[in-house]
Amino acid sequence: MSLLEKIKNHKAHIGVVGLGYVGLPLILEFLEEKFPATGFDIDSSKVEMLNRGESYIKHIPTQKIKKVKEMGLFHATSDFSRLKEVDCVLVCVPTPLNKYREPDISFIVNTAETISQHLQKEQLIVLESSTYPGTTEEVMRPILEKSGYKCHEDFYLAFSPEREDPNNPKFTTRTIPKVVGANDPVTLELTKTLYDQIIVKTVPVSSSQAAEATKLLENIFRSVNIALVNEMKIILDRMGIDVWEVIDAASTKPFGFMPFYPGPGLGGHCIPIDPFYLTWKAREFDISTRFIELAGEVNTDMPYHVVQRLSEALNQYRKSINGSRVLILGMSYKKDIDDLRESPSLKLMDILHEKGATVDYNDPYIPELWHTRKFQFSNKSVELTAQNIKAYDAVLISTDHTEYDWDFIVENANIIVDTRNATVNVKNHRKKIFKA
Repeated sequence: MSLLEKIKNHKAHIGVVGLGYVGLPLILEFLEEKFPATGFDIDSSKVEMLNRGESYIKHIPTQKIKKVKEMGLFHATSDFSRLKEVDCVLVCVPTPLNKYREPDISFIVNTAETISQHLQKEQLIVLESSTYPGTTEEVMRPILEKSGYKCHEDFYLAFSPEREDPNNPKFTTRTIPKVVGANDPVTLELTKTLYDQIIVKTVPVSSSQAAEATKLLENIFRSVNIALVNEMKIILDRMGIDVWEVIDAASTKPFGFMPFYPGPGLGGHCIPIDPFYLTWKAREFDISTRFIELAGEVNTDMPYHVVQRLSEALNQYRKSINGSRVLILGMSYKKDIDDLRESPSLKLMDILHEKGATVDYNDPYIPELWHTRKFQFSNKSVELTAQNIKAYDAVLISTDHTEYDWDFIVENANIIVDTRNATVNVKNHRKKIFKA
């Protein structure tokens, strides 16, 4: 049976490398369609939890993991030699920036090296990790061809960017259209057919480079517009104008305007990172991406702006940041999830520590901080009692989780610095609230 027939008949064995916020939802969709599937991850704790039928991601319930385990079609492993058993390998590994804000594609390179050692004829390899145009063909392909097999003849290689928005009730892995690109028509047909089995709509493009660029454009668009509204916020704040009121009013225009909202900085794995992947690649072609880089600078500076606003708020009470006790509300990068990736809350905590503040946090979804590539915090979430809140000189709202009781928090806080307009509907104690 050909690979195309296996895919159409749901007999193709799916392998997903990287079982995080992208890889785990993806493999679950294939399992929903009764594909046999193996998940690969270097984190043995994740592997053990999945094989016990447990979830480690808040918005993916344990019951869903138990269900697919009971089907008998799924197994997780850290044994990458089992890659030879699968027909399709979907790569969902991190692509962070290094300390110089340059692409770190070491996870892609290492994964490609591992796949190359176990590559089989007729296997389809699809990279899903966000990266610069050319990575699939210029980086992955030569490594995979070390196996002795020739790309697009003996095996197939494509790119299909992930479009996950964790815990978004309106859009799921299945309902978000999927872009697919490959530099060979047979490979493109295989890749499109594969995702057609689980996604409502696939969008084929002419090459892996075009698919890679599509992902970058999506997130650069958001980065630039968020930078614009962040800059507007700083300007309007100086003028004594509420930027949130202005955005709401502008949003009534039925054409030509799309609302974006300011915040304490960018978070998540895509928007803070993807623009720098393109600016780095553009230098190879002697192009200066001034507009994109300026947006990056504005967004990167936002945590410093928030700390400045906190300092101004404390000054009104004859206090300085140095020696103050500050409680940050929300450590995840957006509301109602447990994802710390690139969270501006971590940067805020770091800056405040450097300025001499004692900093704690509360987050209902993150009971304890873990070490990240940039930050080595080990704090535990503080309980939100009236007594605890009153003990802090200032409460800094960084992530506006739905379950927070803003009236209760404002009532008991000495100072509130609100970066998310979370307290807009609080009627009492408005003098305590400072927008940032």
